[in-house]
Amino acid sequence: MKLPEKVNVLLLGSGGREHALAWKIAQSPKLQKLFIAPGNAGTSCLGINVDVQPSNFGSIKQFVLLNNINLVIVGPEDPLVNGIYDYFQDDNDIHHVPIIGPSRLGAKLEGSKEFAKDFMIRHKIPTAAYKSFTKHNLEEGYAFIDELNAPYVLKADGLAAGKGVVILEDAEEAKTELACMINGKFGTAGNTVVIEQFLKGIECSVFVATDGVNYKILPEAKDYKRIGEGDAGLNTGGMGAVSPVPFADEEFMEKVRTRIVEPTIKGFVEDKITYKGFVFIGLMNDAGEPYVIEYNVRMGDPETEVVIPRIESDIIDLFEAITFDTIDKHELIITDKVATTVVCVAGGYPEEYKKGDVITGLDSETNSIIFHAGTAKKGADIVTNGGRVLAVTSFGDTIQEAIDESFKTIENIKYEGKYFRKDIGADLIK
Repeated sequence: MKLPEKVNVLLLGSGGREHALAWKIAQSPKLQKLFIAPGNAGTSCLGINVDVQPSNFGSIKQFVLLNNINLVIVGPEDPLVNGIYDYFQDDNDIHHVPIIGPSRLGAKLEGSKEFAKDFMIRHKIPTAAYKSFTKHNLEEGYAFIDELNAPYVLKADGLAAGKGVVILEDAEEAKTELACMINGKFGTAGNTVVIEQFLKGIECSVFVATDGVNYKILPEAKDYKRIGEGDAGLNTGGMGAVSPVPFADEEFMEKVRTRIVEPTIKGFVEDKITYKGFVFIGLMNDAGEPYVIEYNVRMGDPETEVVIPRIESDIIDLFEAITFDTIDKHELIITDKVATTVVCVAGGYPEEYKKGDVITGLDSETNSIIFHAGTAKKGADIVTNGGRVLAVTSFGDTIQEAIDESFKTIENIKYEGKYFRKDIGADLIK
């Protein structure tokens, strides 16, 4: 089976990840029409933004039927965790329309930290030792903290918008934080809290496209999560990213493939998990040995803004291979060029920030790709509409070359409160 010769695509989401996917989809000669729900000011230049929320499955169904949609790409995690794949499969009117994303059971790998850790242990995938706690065994949680060496890693079990992980150096502070999390700091996401052994090393992310049985490994990336330079300050959704990652050499990636990727995909088969989409594997490189920190069940953000631009082959061909179980035959072509992205955020982010500030300089001459994240159109202006506003991606032969190009572009972009980290990639430059 195949997709039609010309494909109508519905892409769900509104961030930088979705703009990067839309940018790539729009390049395909197989594309008929691209709709983005709800999209942002940047995606409106590549397709048609539609006022439909990714969480409103009924409205999505109606849109798919009215617009002869042949393929649905799910950007964010919430619709996947809430079962959009199963919703389509169970509805006779739309079950023929392919969804790029896992089933509800597969999406629990991101929706529940406890489920993910159990999966890793069951399939002998290297990860940190852990235990889970609720309000019913809070005292046992305190005792487990006393058994561990600092620092202490506490993770809200459910989705917490990328902010549900806390790392603390002091045992008493960790106990206080555990009580806060279980008592609603992250809402219901913290009803169960996973406490795990701290892994030392350097992080990177590996992305896998799979039809549930076979797979292709996409370019790896390293992102920068904290607001301040030198990885200081509060955790954010991501302040920048680099791909490829110098320390993820051939030897390391072969360990990742054999110890982590292969067992993960085999685990889907053994556990009867339907999975047609992307697996984001957050890794720790501990003295050359890879350990899984977490799974996400979609592409990362801002990593997508460096991973997708490095793919030279047609992305609709990739989606077709995922859909119809032919990914083992798909030819994935990746550029050797380095890609870097620097995220420009609103002043005050990740805490309280303002929206509606006019952005200028977006039409300045540049060699970069400016991906919109939190933007909107207001009359003739483009204005800020989120904490992470723009992701400026550039290519180069080296990290330094690419990052310099991004900084050069950012100089011409103006809006009140603009902030970005000036050390993205600096730790990878020798």
